[in-house]
Amino acid sequence: MNANGPSGNESAVRKIIQEEIEPYVDEVRVNKLGNLIARKKGKGSKVMLAAHMDEIALMVKRIDDTGFIRFTTIGGVEALTLLGQVVKILDIKGKPICTGVVSYGELHEGSEIKEIPKLDYLYIDTGITKKELIKKGVGTGTYIVPTQHFEILGSKDIITGKALDDRIGCYILIELAKCLKKTDLDIYFVFSVQEEIGLYGAKTSVFEINPNWGIAIDVTVATDSDLKGNTSRIMGAGPFLTVKDAEIIASPMLDEHIKKIAKKNKIPLNLEIAEFGTSDATNMMLHGGGVPSTIVGVAIRNIHTTVGVASLRDIKSCIKLLQLVLKNPPNL
Repeated sequence: MNANGPSGNESAVRKIIQEEIEPYVDEVRVNKLGNLIARKKGKGSKVMLAAHMDEIALMVKRIDDTGFIRFTTIGGVEALTLLGQVVKILDIKGKPICTGVVSYGELHEGSEIKEIPKLDYLYIDTGITKKELIKKGVGTGTYIVPTQHFEILGSKDIITGKALDDRIGCYILIELAKCLKKTDLDIYFVFSVQEEIGLYGAKTSVFEINPNWGIAIDVTVATDSDLKGNTSRIMGAGPFLTVKDAEIIASPMLDEHIKKIAKKNKIPLNLEIAEFGTSDATNMMLHGGGVPSTIVGVAIRNIHTTVGVASLRDIKSCIKLLQLVLKNPPNL
């Protein structure tokens, strides 16, 4: 979570994942787009399990004469979540060049804040002149990542930090590779790039693998801020299974198989119907003549911020569920 991996510059995260998963799979490779593909060989059906390495971020558009950095967003970022945020400006290898804070006129001058500013009004103050920034290598196209360190909240079960979307999925895949000692399936653990800006990593990976079926492991929005309302996405209530999102209807046969396994093994499972957003499963499902696909994951609070909140209990249940699905695969 603490590693910086904005869409298009995921190398630091990829290095960590490769070191973690390599002892537990038969082969690991990185394709031309930068996806990490780890394979556990088997003679059975080809299965693609995908989680994305990238995170939402910012990018330099220009540097004002004052030295303030104007930026564009990478992925879905709201202005409210950036106000007063500490950020790291990165070099091409993902290493920090310098630190800045996100500000705008009223905040800068201590004036009354009457409304949430538009993103175009925000800028990054590094305390460095334009000349010094350019000398450090900062310019149009330089990546910027809002920062926060991993923390445990209240109990050992609740965690917070940045990039929960989708470092949780990456962690789940690594743990799955460790759990599966033997398998008849031919399993491809795919850690994809550029999901936040267009699901591009999954699109190129599924083309290479050509799986029989697939699951995207991702996170969704916990809608439990008011528990008096009706919600199927409560953090801490177990993993979720997607029926429909804004782009696809998940494979009914695959979903039904997963539901039966969850019920048989008394794993709480929440069904999700989302009105907006989608995942790597979209490009998996639309490959070739079609690949039966779905999404499994956990609900988190404060998605797309540096203060995301998640339940370790949900994550562990998700690992257990996926392990059982792989041991008892569907006939697709």
